Amino acid sequence: MELGLIGLGKMGGNMRERIRRAGHTVVGYDRNADLADVHSLEELVGKLKGPRVVWVMVPAGEATQSTIDQLAELLSPGDVVVDGGNSRWTDDEKHAAELAAKGIGFVDCGVSGGVWGLENGYALMYGGTAEDVAKVLPVFDALKPEGDFGAVHAGKVGAGHFAKMVHNGIEYAMMQAFAEGWELLEAVDSVTDVREVFRSWQEGTVIRSWLLDLAVRALDDDEHLDKLRGYASDSGEGRWTVEAAIDNAVPLPAITASLFARFASRQDDSPQMKMIAALRNQFGGHAVESK
Repeated sequence: MELGLIGLGKMGGNMRERIRRAGHTVVGYDRNADLADVHSLEELVGKLKGPRVVWVMVPAGEATQSTIDQLAELLSPGDVVVDGGNSRWTDDEKHAAELAAKGIGFVDCGVSGGVWGLENGYALMYGGTAEDVAKVLPVFDALKPEGDFGAVHAGKVGAGHFAKMVHNGIEYAMMQAFAEGWELLEAVDSVTDVREVFRSWQEGTVIRSWLLDLAVRALDDDEHLDKLRGYASDSGEGRWTVEAAIDNAVPLPAITASLFARFASRQDDSPQMKMIAALRNQFGGHAVESK
C-alpha cells in the first residue's frame, strides 16, 4: 500500500525504512528538507492514491494539532489520518471529531520501540473503528515485531494512546526499581562488582527483562555512571497516567513515586537518576546531561 508519513526524526525515519523493507511505498515529509521525499503537505497528499492513509509522527500538542488542521483541508472523504505520536488520549477524541466532520477517518496509535524498532519491530497499540483500522493494517503488520504479539486494537478512538500512556507509567516504575537497587548495591562495601551482579540477573531470574539488558549495556559503557549527571526528564505520559489514576480513583503508588523521584532529580545530583537517564538513552536515544 501507499502511506504518507509526516515527521522523519529518530522514530519516524526508522519507521519509514521498516515499512519500505516490507514492500510498501512511503512518501515522507519533514521540515528538514534533507530528510524529506516531498517539500510540502500538499505535495505529499498529491502523490498518494485514494483512499489515502497519512501517518503523523510529530510532537504532541500544537505541532500535532497544526498538522491535523492542515490535513483536514487537504484530504478527501474516506481518507484516514493516523496519529502515532505521544498525544494525550483526550486530544484524540477532539481530532477524530474534527476530521469526521469532513468524512475523514482517524486512528490513534501508541508506538513503542525507540531507536531499536527498525530491526526489532515496534509495539503498537491503536484505537479507532474497525473500518479505519483495516485501511492501516498492512502498515501495522509491517511495523510490528515478528510473531503473534506486539500489536493490539485496544478499542475506541483514544484507547491506543491511553494504553501507551499506561505502558509508559509502568516503564517509569520499573526503571525506578532498577535504579534504586543499583544505588543500594553501590552504597555497600561488601559488593565489589555491581555491574556483574546486574549481568548475572540476565538469566534465570524473575526480573530479567529488556530494561535489565539495557542497564547492563549502560554499565558496560560507564561502570559507575560517573559521566552522567543525576537528572532525568519526564515526557508527559507519566504525569498523564497519575492524573488518569486520580480521575478514576485507581491507586498507583509505585508509578506516582517514580514520577516524583524524577522531579527530585532536578533539585539534586541523584545517583538513581543517573541510571534512569542511562536507560532512557539506551532504549530511546533520549539526551543525557554530562557533569
